[in-house]
Amino acid sequence: MRLPLIKHIHEFIQNNDQDYVLEAIELIEFIAESSNVKDEELDVLGEMLSNMEGALEVRKLIQEEGLSEKEALNAFMKRVVGSIEK
Repeated sequence: MRLPLIKHIHEFIQNNDQDYVLEAIELIEFIAESSNVKDEELDVLGEMLSNMEGALEVRKLIQEEGLSEKEALNAFMKRVVGSIEK
């Protein structure tokens, strides 16, 4: 996961609609199911999915908890780092 990409995707959600990202996630997951996708390509698809899901989670923190974008990004990354360290 890369914070700059999550922030950039979140900007897209703010300017458009999160439904676009949800549909993109569905498409990427469908592509990843193909037996014709190479391992290296799966890694890239997985990284993109992680960043998109992260942006959706940041959006959720902003909407449901009233956090600023910066606070939501920091809270999300702390949670991710905390889960990796366990």
